[in-house]
Amino acid sequence: KRIAFGKYKHIFYTNLEETAMNRQKAAIIGCGFVGSSTAFALMQKGLFSELVLIDADQKKAHGEAADIAHGRPFAHMMQIYAGDYSDVGDCGLIIITAGAAQKPGESRTALVYKNVEIFKNIIPQITAQNFEGILLIVSNPVDILTYAAWKISGYPKERVIGSGTVLDSARFRYLLSEHLQVDSASVHAMIIGEHGDSELAVWSGANVSGIPIHDFCEIRGHYDHEQAMEQIYRRVRESAYQIIEEKGATYYGVAMAVTRIVVALIRDEGAVLPISSLMQGEYGLSDLCISVPAIVGGNGVQQVLEIPLNEKEHTELLHSANKLKEILQKIWL
Repeated sequence: KRIAFGKYKHIFYTNLEETAMNRQKAAIIGCGFVGSSTAFALMQKGLFSELVLIDADQKKAHGEAADIAHGRPFAHMMQIYAGDYSDVGDCGLIIITAGAAQKPGESRTALVYKNVEIFKNIIPQITAQNFEGILLIVSNPVDILTYAAWKISGYPKERVIGSGTVLDSARFRYLLSEHLQVDSASVHAMIIGEHGDSELAVWSGANVSGIPIHDFCEIRGHYDHEQAMEQIYRRVRESAYQIIEEKGATYYGVAMAVTRIVVALIRDEGAVLPISSLMQGEYGLSDLCISVPAIVGGNGVQQVLEIPLNEKEHTELLHSANKLKEILQKIWL
């Protein structure tokens, strides 16, 4: 038996036969710099017993799988191989990194039209396999593509998440730790909103081991808060552009951020991470995916958290959401 779903019935069908889900099996779709770096990072973590690499260029996928597999004696036992969409039905997790790459000087949102069309091809091939796991979207612009993946797939919202501002927040914590000369693990701070130019830093909640950020700055001899805040925020926002200008692409940091999310999913941690997920009234937002803190566990998004924001931060979040809404209104979904 086959059944068509919603407005996409002309694109895909799915079998009604039950497919057993294997939480120890994952797939990565897209074997460019980000996809292959993510596969390498996951090999080091030993989270899966089986990892499938899928790419439009099957030869590239095979080469990446073989290259990583040859290092298995030094890492964890994991079967890694090049496959196709027929291999994803029983996966517990699919990570999508496929899409056009961001070019020097190009904004993430400029990629939207090309990558939405790519997703209109990828997502139906996944749904056709009775996939019951979690979709983790990494391709840019991640907030738009997370919404597109949710809309096209018809999956429950908790099963479709984006990597969001997890990396941006790591950059924020790193730069604060360098400024204050403390361990970045002791710095608690988040970037939220669009993973892009309209993202915002939640300064009101930033702290070092419970000490408000401005107080800690003064403990360390820093008093020009406004100038430092603007400089650090600008460096976070422009980090990707600088790296792309210098080496052509960003991928190691992204891979580590994705791995952090995967660990939270596979180990059912209930970790609080600023991932991209569907808003249904939180912060006064709805019908879009945007990056805000959420509890992430074995079944995906357990709960979106409405953290305290001051008036300026809330206004900036609404501005960021409006930027995403403007883009969503221009694409067909």
